[in-house]
Amino acid sequence: MIQETKMKPVAALVLGLCSTYAAASGFQLQNQNGAGTGVAYAGAAAVAEDASTIFFNPAGMTYLSEGSSISAAGTLLNRSVHFSNKGTTPMPVINPATGAPTGAFHPIGSDGGDGGGLALIPAGFYSYAISPALRVGVGISATYGSETEYDPGFAGRFSGRYTSIHQININPSVAYKVNDMVSLGFGLNYAKNEIKFKQATPFISAAGLGPEGILEGDDDAWGYNLGAMFQISPSTRIGLAYRSAMKFHLEGKQRVDALGVDRAIRAQLETPDNFSMAVSQKLSDRWEMLGDITWTGWSSVKALTAVSSASGAAVAAPLRYNMKDSYRVGLGAKYQVSEALSLRFGTAYDQSPVPNAESRTMTVPDSDRTWLSVGARWNLSKASSLDVGYAHIFFKDTSTNRAVTNTAETATLQTVRGDFKTSADLLSMQYNMNF
Repeated sequence: MIQETKMKPVAALVLGLCSTYAAASGFQLQNQNGAGTGVAYAGAAAVAEDASTIFFNPAGMTYLSEGSSISAAGTLLNRSVHFSNKGTTPMPVINPATGAPTGAFHPIGSDGGDGGGLALIPAGFYSYAISPALRVGVGISATYGSETEYDPGFAGRFSGRYTSIHQININPSVAYKVNDMVSLGFGLNYAKNEIKFKQATPFISAAGLGPEGILEGDDDAWGYNLGAMFQISPSTRIGLAYRSAMKFHLEGKQRVDALGVDRAIRAQLETPDNFSMAVSQKLSDRWEMLGDITWTGWSSVKALTAVSSASGAAVAAPLRYNMKDSYRVGLGAKYQVSEALSLRFGTAYDQSPVPNAESRTMTVPDSDRTWLSVGARWNLSKASSLDVGYAHIFFKDTSTNRAVTNTAETATLQTVRGDFKTSADLLSMQYNMNF
């Protein structure tokens, strides 16, 4: 008998280039460049100030200097996740031979320490002007990512103790300037995913914590993104951007070494699509306001089922995320101090797709969040610039009431009850060059 949380690593196979935690809602990574951190990524689909526009709106390449444009970025993300047990029930000890409870119970365990940590998120972009109207480019960045690790004696270990997820996204793109008012862009997306997940299983073990199960897997998938920019007036620009869903046919291994379990599994996961509408409004020679609203179709992630590659039979109860579509709203500003220096400010509200405490998992304890950001851009020369940005993310305190069931979902073996307190700090740098 393998618990429902064995499925979590398969589900999460949609995450980041680096081991890190999603800075946007769900398990998504907002940090696709370094320059956007200073304005909380407000108006990203309308900014078009460097080659990172390839990700946010490929049509923005037509606003870059002729020749080549390069942007290279790195973001340090430090996340803190603290769980406080609030009445977690004990997990019964299960006899692996019969699948029946023995009458004994595993110790509930501890709060698990800090489940977060420090990680680096890199990104790089290149754009080239074939002609004044036609541009091509490519971006490499992380679109989803999560690493969460609690102590081995964590009270929620039967619902997930460790997740490490890596996704790299390669985004070749093309843009065409139709006229002085309209630019269009298109990009392909190739994503490669790798994951490793650990959780306790409820069987007999010498340590009393339950033998640890491990699931590893990988897959790749294709998608696309579209963009349009409208220069309504010399001071007003509107950007529209859409990024498609991506469907992964996941393959991997499920192992519980202490019990001799080693089998191939497969599952399917569709990551959400999203649509953003953004505006850039220059108020004067010094002030520029930025804003956006972004919708993400998280309702595509409801439940995931791992099955045996050999027989097609379920090897775990479905992992039920029950996610709902969510919205993000951002507002930012730029102030041109001098020809060489501009300052940035921003705030954003990012709605969580997790609908309730029953759907909140241990390794993605998501909640609504608010960004506060500051940053600056230095023009080092006519051809190069440097961005620096800092953001603090305030997460709404939230709770979990997560049931751990048997494989057939006919009985609840344990209910993990507790509160989460989460926060995150981001420090970004980005170097830009035109030649």
